[in-house]
Order: sequence, then structure tokens, then C-alpha cells
Amino acid sequence: MRIPYAVLLILLASLCFGQVAAISAQKAEAPATPSPADSLSQDQIREIIRKSADNDMENDKKLRNYTYVERQEEKHLDGKGQVKSTESKTYDVMEIYGEQVQKLISKDDKPLSEKDAQKEDEKIQKVIDKRKNESASDREKRLKKEEKDREDGRQFIREVADAYNFTFVGMESIDGRANYVIDGVPKPGYVPKLKDARILPKFRFRVWIDKDDTEMKKLDVQCIDTVSFGLFLARLHKGTRVVVEQTRVNNEVWLPEHVTANVDVRLALLKNINVDVDVTDRDYKKFSSDTKITTLGEAGTTQ
Repeated sequence: MRIPYAVLLILLASLCFGQVAAISAQKAEAPATPSPADSLSQDQIREIIRKSADNDMENDKKLRNYTYVERQEEKHLDGKGQVKSTESKTYDVMEIYGEQVQKLISKDDKPLSEKDAQKEDEKIQKVIDKRKNESASDREKRLKKEEKDREDGRQFIREVADAYNFTFVGMESIDGRANYVIDGVPKPGYVPKLKDARILPKFRFRVWIDKDDTEMKKLDVQCIDTVSFGLFLARLHKGTRVVVEQTRVNNEVWLPEHVTANVDVRLALLKNINVDVDVTDRDYKKFSSDTKITTLGEAGTTQ
């Protein structure tokens, strides 16, 4: 059974923002430099965090208008941190009647066999058929659930702004654009309002927020204490880290570009899993929201 590493990535990255984004390997053009003219109060920082989080929720909606290619690489490590094995998968990611679907197109950077490619086509066709035949009431229920999930995420993110003490590190230029650099550490004695927010004291982060767009450019999250899930069926260990970065697309939206993570987790008190994960998103292409899916593998949405 495959370990759903993506679930762990989403959990960590969503501590500050609603979607998994990216880190590109590019270096900043200048180090973060505090400036009296750009100093920020705690209230100003919290407002920037909240505004950036709201913008990220809107980005998540706009992502539905794009197709893209995603490459996922996993390096499995032994007890000494040495790589035991490496595997990668590349997907075409598309929206089909409002549902995001991944179509596997290569393994270990090699095209799929004809048989495996056919299986992927059949998988996509099943999704197409399911959505084409979805009743109006079922579609309404699905969309309401999606909206509720987004609202729950928005409430969680807003609690982040209350659960941390912030430090303004300075300004940093990335890709020629000015960014606020902000550190967040758990606020001592903070009592979470939401059930899911109980994990917040277990993490600290540094975030880079684009000054002009108030959008997250980069996020570095680190686990500082053991986190348990599902009645101790899984434990995320101290030291687990995720670095995330986004890119500006078509001057209208900030979308995922690259995620790197070292995930150290113990499952069911039986098996330790230590893996380095690298996820790259590229080749964003916008499609019309009124496109109809009429043949196998064609993607669109009726929304």
C-alpha cells in the first residue's frame, strides 16, 4: 500500500496557506535587510498574513482554469539518511467537470507502456462519464461540500494569524520583486479555537510575501515537536520540514511551482518512513471555462 505523502505535504503547507505551492531553486537576489521605513507591527503583520491567505484561497479557485504538468519524486532514506531508492512519476493535471484529475504520463522519466497508458485513459474516461451523468442534486451537494471545505480552510488559516508571535525579518528581493520576510513562532499559552488548530504549537515557519500583490512567494515550515494523527496511528517526527514556493502566472494568479520536503513519520507504531519529496509544477495552460468534454482525455468544466 502506497504511503500518501501528499497528504502530509498538504497538511504542513496549509499551516499558513490553502494550497500546496512550490519552491524553485533560484536564489534570492539580495539578503533580507531590516529597514526602519519598512518595519511592521504585530497587527500589520497579522493583517498581511490574513490578506495573503485570502488571496491564496482565490488562487485555488483560479487554478481550476488551468492545466499543468506535475512531476513527483521520492527518495527513500535508510536509518543513516542515505538514499535507498528513488522513484518519480509525472502527471498531466486537468479539471474535469470541476474535479481535478491526474493522468499519469511517465514513470522514472520514461513514457508509460501502451498497456499502462490505456489504463490511464480508461481511468479518465470513467471520471468523464461519472460527471456527465451526475444529477443536479448530487452536483449541488458536491459543490456545497467543496465550499464548506474552503471555508474551513479559511478559518484555520485565520487562526494561524492569532496563534503565532511574528518577527519582521526585513525585505528581500526575489525575481526582481520585493518581499516581506516574516518569522512565526507559536504563541506561549495560546488556546486553539478550532480542533484542527491544536497542531499549530508544533510548528514554526518563515514566510516571504510579495509586497505589491500580498501573495505568498515562499514558505518554510518546520516541525518542532512530535505530532500525532488518528489516535496515534501516525506520528510526524520533530525535524520534518517543507519548503514551498509559488510563481506568478499570466499576471493574474499565483500558482504552485515547486515543493521540497523531508518527511519523517512513524505509522501504526510499527514502521518509520523517512523520505525526501520533490514536486515540480510547470507548463500552465489556461482553458476556457465553458469547454465541453466530448472525447477521451479531453478536459474541461461545466462551471
